Amino acid sequence: MKYVIIGNSTAGIAAVEGIRSVDQEGEIVIVTDEPYHTYGRPLISYYLLGATDKERMRYRPADFYEKNKVTVLYSEHAEKIDSEAKEVLLKSGKKVSYDKLLVACGSRPFVPHMEGMEQVKHKFSFMTLDDALALEKQLSPRKRVLIVGAGLIGLKCLEGILDRVGSVSVVDLANRVLPSILDERGSEIIRRFLEQRGTKFYLSDSVERFEDGKAYLKSGTVLAFDILVVAVGVRPNTELVSAAGGEVARGIVTDDHQRTSVADVYAAGDCAESFDVTAGVRRILALLPNAYRQGYCAGVNMAGGDSVFDKAAPLNAIGFFGMHVLTAGSYTGDCYAEGEGDTYRAFFCKDGLLKGFILVNSPERAGIYTSLVRNQTPLSEVDFALLKEAPCLAAFDRKSRENMLAREV
Repeated sequence: MKYVIIGNSTAGIAAVEGIRSVDQEGEIVIVTDEPYHTYGRPLISYYLLGATDKERMRYRPADFYEKNKVTVLYSEHAEKIDSEAKEVLLKSGKKVSYDKLLVACGSRPFVPHMEGMEQVKHKFSFMTLDDALALEKQLSPRKRVLIVGAGLIGLKCLEGILDRVGSVSVVDLANRVLPSILDERGSEIIRRFLEQRGTKFYLSDSVERFEDGKAYLKSGTVLAFDILVVAVGVRPNTELVSAAGGEVARGIVTDDHQRTSVADVYAAGDCAESFDVTAGVRRILALLPNAYRQGYCAGVNMAGGDSVFDKAAPLNAIGFFGMHVLTAGSYTGDCYAEGEGDTYRAFFCKDGLLKGFILVNSPERAGIYTSLVRNQTPLSEVDFALLKEAPCLAAFDRKSRENMLAREV
């Protein structure tokens, strides 16, 4: 059996581990655009911050490929899937045959049209190690940086560079920072904390045009800058499967075994949709834990095993200069919130279930809340009043405690 994996990040590596849990001998080939050993993409901000280096950024040990008998085709771009011939055509002209194929090629930056941006000399995205290395070359204590986007990518970039440049300004059309994962109160805490460190935010605003090293905002504000980082969002790379005749919505559509509608072709990671159990809809969940579970499930099934991934839920664990944020699920239903100073906790309940939560500077034993969300455990089976005060196993009945402890072991 020959397995081909397009993508060398979380989902692709998880697929290798899933395959090897079933088949120790089949040939595995990874095709990747990048020239690097697999690395943790969320770590690129910590690289710029000086908190890690290229060696420690590796997502798996240096001998991972050798131990798992994996051939990696570095700096190769997959251009087409020939599903009839069961081949992947590469930009270099090479063809790679497969018996089972996984598309785990992630997403790409979305760069909206902004007048005059083609004239900006030093402009960057912030998704890959190459992006971080290119940006790093331009950093210096006198530089003024403009980040367009106050979401996860934009604020992680901010963390990486804030202490290495003269100033950082952040512009976003939304009225708050991290609008996709925080409510107004949680967002206010993070914004205030980052402002205290010198960041300037221009929210409910947007760039109308760039001209002569200046950004002219819709509000009339004019910002001078030396470096531009565009971090307004991403788009899933669905084209390979779509061109091969596979079903694609916003992302690649798969079943609960990660199979696409193209025979012997699977998909996982940021390019593939998941069924969000907290919202009851299929959508892109561009999150590392989700990518790993999808990839591992795909790998097991590609190798002839039987694995199901049907408990996808949004989950974000992120930090900024020691300020911790953990969120999960969907923010629907009744909200129970409390907070003091820079600490905030909010729980969202609907139909007798915990649908989601927000924890700011309150990460203790949050895995208990995550388990309730992912497994959609009826709140009638737990002492939720106790859990809201402090996550503890005492809030569960004896059988549930034994099952949870068994999973931890």
